[in-house]
Amino acid sequence: MTEAASARALLPLGLFLALFLGAGIYFQATGVDMAFYQLASPVAILPAIILGVLLSKQAFEERINTFVAGVGDRNIVTMCMIYLLAGAFSTVAAATGGVDAMVALGLHVIPASFLLPGLFIIAAVVSTAMGTSMGTLGALAPVALGLGQASGIDLPLLAGVLVSGAMFGDNLSIISDTTIAATRTQGCNMSDKFKANLKIAIPAAVITILWLISYDTGATPPQIPEANLWLSLPYFFIIVLAVMGLNVFAVLTLGIILAAAFGMVTVDYQWVAFSQDIYKGFASMQEIFLLSLLIGGLSALIRQQGGLKFLATTVGNITKRLFKHPQQRAAFGVAGLTGLTNFAVANNTVTILLSGEVSKRLAEEGNLAPRQSASLLDIFACVVQGALPYGAQALFMGASFGLTPIQVSVNTGYCFILGAVALAMIIWRKPLEGREKLEPSTT
Repeated sequence: MTEAASARALLPLGLFLALFLGAGIYFQATGVDMAFYQLASPVAILPAIILGVLLSKQAFEERINTFVAGVGDRNIVTMCMIYLLAGAFSTVAAATGGVDAMVALGLHVIPASFLLPGLFIIAAVVSTAMGTSMGTLGALAPVALGLGQASGIDLPLLAGVLVSGAMFGDNLSIISDTTIAATRTQGCNMSDKFKANLKIAIPAAVITILWLISYDTGATPPQIPEANLWLSLPYFFIIVLAVMGLNVFAVLTLGIILAAAFGMVTVDYQWVAFSQDIYKGFASMQEIFLLSLLIGGLSALIRQQGGLKFLATTVGNITKRLFKHPQQRAAFGVAGLTGLTNFAVANNTVTILLSGEVSKRLAEEGNLAPRQSASLLDIFACVVQGALPYGAQALFMGASFGLTPIQVSVNTGYCFILGAVALAMIIWRKPLEGREKLEPSTT
């Protein structure tokens, strides 16, 4: 039985954020690389779970049952299974040369004078195909650094361009953990969320490209790495199937098989390596897999104790004072809640997992369609994540290019533009009534 709204029930969440953020600030101050990832999030959440159990007024066995029921929630388990398949596809495709093929394909078609917008497009395509901003940056950073040094392009700007493109795909990709988390928490199809996101992301990307074209990068020809371009086909395959609306389990399974088949035909990819890479892909998702399960259990405890009801009521009351239209209230509520949470945890997937249930409630109260709340949830998590100087993306690119993280974050123009476009669409949208009528909207 859910208790009345209670701020006290949010103390476990506050403890988790304090530990996760506090450790990151400490390691950042002491000069440790990837400071906000030194304390693993599944470990940081354990004291919060213990506190949540202690604060419950239920009998001890019922407290444990509430936690376990949250861990075993259908949406949580489904999300975790998708994580495993997404990790397997990314690892198999990379092992067979798919990442190199995507990079080479992009560089084949980029004129030297179009280098900055071209690298943004490459990063956007690769991250959309791979489903990971960090994997994209890891693959492209060495190539981009060499191009930047050879052509004399401002390195902070170049680093920001790569992060911008990587966050484009992180936000849109159907195998991104943020997309998986957003669609499962809001209860919508990935293809619906993708289409809603696209209507915001494409205008933002076009504006970004026009901005980047204004920079003079000279005419230094890029050095193209050797790769079999046919190996890029599995990436395009899963994108097309996802847009067609095929079930995500089927899309990812077919993608894994196709990537392996191309590898076996072109680069003598062996069955033993295939099986090992699948497991490596599973293992690469270990942290987010465990965190998703544990957050599901913690959320169940917080929900049972009235914490999520309190949070939804508080955010709802603030937006009611600021906005008259219920859909605008819901949209700004989702955006604000997501942005503030991401500032605290510096991880867009963790942000979506933490704020997903409250966002869904705000959307239902404001008559906002699930695909729209999922889109806004993912957009504003990625906007803040890409612009954070203590986020993994800025920290990684700073270390790779010999820059300070703040030099990287202030140049992630697409993230700022995406946030501005999303807010503009919320403000200027036409009032619509009913969730069914709301479905075709752009936010």
